[in-house]
Amino acid sequence: MVKKTVRDIEVTGERVLVRVDFNVPLENGKITDDTRIKETLPTIRYLRENKAKVILISHLGRPKGKINEKYRLTPVAQRLQELLGVPVIKIDDCLGDKPAAAVKAMQPGEVILLENVRFYPEEEKNDPAFAQKLSLLADIFVNDAFGTAHRAHASTEGVAHFLPAVMGFLMEKEVKMLTKILTAPEHPFMAILGGAKVSDKIGVVKNLLGKVDGLLLGGGLANTFLKAQGYSVGKSPVEEDKIKTAEEIIDLAKSRGVKITLPVDVVIVSEGEETDKIKIVKVDEIPAEGKIFDLGPESIRAFKVALQGAKTIFWNGPLGVFEQKAFAEGTLAIAKAMAEYNLTSVVGGGDTLAAMYKAGVAQKITHLSTGGGASLEFLEGKVLPGLAALSGAVN
Repeated sequence: MVKKTVRDIEVTGERVLVRVDFNVPLENGKITDDTRIKETLPTIRYLRENKAKVILISHLGRPKGKINEKYRLTPVAQRLQELLGVPVIKIDDCLGDKPAAAVKAMQPGEVILLENVRFYPEEEKNDPAFAQKLSLLADIFVNDAFGTAHRAHASTEGVAHFLPAVMGFLMEKEVKMLTKILTAPEHPFMAILGGAKVSDKIGVVKNLLGKVDGLLLGGGLANTFLKAQGYSVGKSPVEEDKIKTAEEIIDLAKSRGVKITLPVDVVIVSEGEETDKIKIVKVDEIPAEGKIFDLGPESIRAFKVALQGAKTIFWNGPLGVFEQKAFAEGTLAIAKAMAEYNLTSVVGGGDTLAAMYKAGVAQKITHLSTGGGASLEFLEGKVLPGLAALSGAVN
């Protein structure tokens, strides 16, 4: 999907509304990971250098259409100002007299950040009247929020119908990299999928089965596949209504010559005793009271062997409860191993990105995708509304 970028239009002196994804994690009002802010800097700097008036708009959290002090973008404005090294004017609204007056007073190169757009219920409803009002603040719309491109919201899709609309540099980078692994990956191409649910990844699994050479499954997602193969997984969470789907995926993989690698041993916690006990057991020895929390050592070795020689790897979803030190070994070990291989690596999903940083290998990953759900839907072959609404290619 070839779309125009901010390079393809004249921005000098223009009011440019930039949809960014500043949905950063916060603890006690402090930003704990500013990756999403940093990823937007190339677009913002380009616009400033070309004397545009930069009006940023984003969401934060899930305020459900109401003002929630916890989700104000004030900490984001402060961090963005530190990173840019220039003033960032924070406006405590998206519409009305204050934003209009602030935009009218802007000089070329100045930066304004509007308040959390999800404070308005019209945002997630993609209300056309609301989108049109937002568009009146600007002359050009730039979408640099790949992480929300799969949402048809007013500030991601609706505004694009009222203004010339193009991609920012982060959106461009995401689309190029994901298109490459979807249409022209270097083989062998391996996919690692983890996380909690099969249902979140059915579409992408089925689409990738026609493209990958191997599929490695871990995390809670693997439990359903293990049960589909006849194993008892104790008290581990299983999507019972997806067991049939897992069986179909296993059969489809066999018919296409795609090897699926599942855990052969696991780290479990046996409940029902005075203290929970951590054990390593084979997948055919999981007790009725056992609950899977991580890959076992044999599984880690098997996953490493499966990845040897790979030229492209896509990874979404941790392979265990990596947030807890006792259950982080599987995810971190595979991350470290992947980082040592000479290949193209694309990692998506907030938890998976966090795992790369925890493993100390983030700098060695080819592309850290800021779009969890958006990345999966793109690789599933779905149309992303926030991307589809942008202007087409230049001749």
